[in-house]
Amino acid sequence: MSNEVVLTGAIRQNLLTLQKTTELQGKFQERLSSGRKVNSAIDNPTNFFTAAGLTRRSNDLGLLLDGMSQGVKTLEAADNAMKMIVKTVETMQANVRQTRQDKSFKGVTYVQESAGIGTAASSYLTFSGGGVGVTPVNVPLNIADIGGSRTTAQTTLAYAPPTTAQKASLTGTVALNAGVFAQQVDVRISFAGINADVTLANGSNRSAALAQIQAAIANSGLNGRVTATLDASNFLRLETVNPEDGAITVTDNGTAGSATELVGAAPASVTGSNGQTNFTVNGTPVALTTSETNVSLAVAKANADLGPGHPFEAYANGANLQFRAKSHGASALAIAGADSALFAAPTIGTAPTTPGTVRTVDQMVTAINTDPALTGKIRAHNDGGKLRIENLSVEPLTMVGATSTQITGGVGATNTQTIAGNEVRKSLIEQFNELRRQLDKLADDASYNGVNLLKADKLKITFNEINTSAIEIQAKDTNGTVRAINTGPDSLDIGEATSDEFSTDALLDARYDALGAALTELQTQSAQFGSGLTMVQIREEFTKTMINTLEIGADKLTLADANEEGANLLALNTRQQLSQTALSLAAQAQQAVLRLFG
Repeated sequence: MSNEVVLTGAIRQNLLTLQKTTELQGKFQERLSSGRKVNSAIDNPTNFFTAAGLTRRSNDLGLLLDGMSQGVKTLEAADNAMKMIVKTVETMQANVRQTRQDKSFKGVTYVQESAGIGTAASSYLTFSGGGVGVTPVNVPLNIADIGGSRTTAQTTLAYAPPTTAQKASLTGTVALNAGVFAQQVDVRISFAGINADVTLANGSNRSAALAQIQAAIANSGLNGRVTATLDASNFLRLETVNPEDGAITVTDNGTAGSATELVGAAPASVTGSNGQTNFTVNGTPVALTTSETNVSLAVAKANADLGPGHPFEAYANGANLQFRAKSHGASALAIAGADSALFAAPTIGTAPTTPGTVRTVDQMVTAINTDPALTGKIRAHNDGGKLRIENLSVEPLTMVGATSTQITGGVGATNTQTIAGNEVRKSLIEQFNELRRQLDKLADDASYNGVNLLKADKLKITFNEINTSAIEIQAKDTNGTVRAINTGPDSLDIGEATSDEFSTDALLDARYDALGAALTELQTQSAQFGSGLTMVQIREEFTKTMINTLEIGADKLTLADANEEGANLLALNTRQQLSQTALSLAAQAQQAVLRLFG
């Protein structure tokens, strides 16, 4: 449709100029409001896309910068833990130094009682426990009398191991399920010399007999040791509660035929056994079991039961088990107990021909201090004519052959003494081991954002947007082998402190040196983490600078000069006003026509 409004050439020209001016005003106003002279590809395709590439790379590096920052924190967490672990190991070293310096070992002074030790038999001072350990070490207290013959006693038959443990029992052959007794039943139930008497009147109900028998046992010394029941055939069954030596018997107790009436003429009897051969040698119990299948094993077990300080010992005389005095001379030997009947009466030896001697205090000091099994574990010295023994251990030392004040030899509770251990060093063991446990806990708690470098986790940090530059950080030993930081043998190799170790200065010195080696390992690892941290911080700073460079470069391509754009807008505003004035002047020519109609 054609324009129905007719404009003159001058008006139309001014109108176009005004429209152009308005368009330019909008463009410069946009630049001023956005701060950019290139806001789209239409403004300047080359600059727009170049700046977009620079900005995109800057954003990618910004994302990587966050990863670097988190990597720095992970390394800082590991470094913090390493510092505390180093302090912990240094504290453990101080603990070892304190232990090494402490000498508060316990000791006791004893009188050497020559009369008590005597010379009739070999006498010993026996040490165990403490630093000595479970195997006793004997130090002779005397030189026993020599000459003469030994006192001996042996089994009357070849040695045989005890019968396998079994209960004693007796089972009748007469049913008790019906009828009455044909006569008065008057019986005695016996086991191990203990009796239970039962009387059942003529004509008594046989089915009630069990209850009366049970009541009689309950009211005797067999209560809790022998039970009475009926077996599947309703025969009376008597049985011991536990395996015991001996046989159960049922005998007439005043009325002939009573036992036959109750349990039959030939009841089945099983002799019980406790599975041991039990006897005492001068009051010391010896228990041989079914494990001692031959005389050699029986000798070993008997001597173990008697102990090293006993004046008598077991030995094999052919197939027989025999006991003899350890030294020549007349000595009393008494074998008693449940199975002592296996042995014949002792043969008493003759008097010695040469008397023995008792060691002096100085001789005992020399013997104890030069014994390789006691060196560094016990120390002895002459304390004004008395024997002083010191326990060089944190654990109690057991000494057999002494009372609370005298060295007398002999065995038994009254001749067994305990010297306490070093309580200061023992307390330091607990402190050391607690520090060791805390060291592992520190390593366990060094995690940051799920990564724990002290547990051999790998930290990877990427430095550029195309993933061609990165660093991997992981705990490694001096040989480059990946490993966790802990007290284990494949890491710092810090084992638990033991009583033996903290009782011995040489072992404490070795522990101190080992802790020093662990500190060296920690320092090497800390240096590796520090080197990695420095590298990451350098790349972090470089990345920040690079981002700044990229952003400045992009801005130079797209940012507007506010002064220039403001001047342009001011000029356009002036041009707009002039254009409006020119348009007004052009329109006045047409307004003159209106005067013709005035």
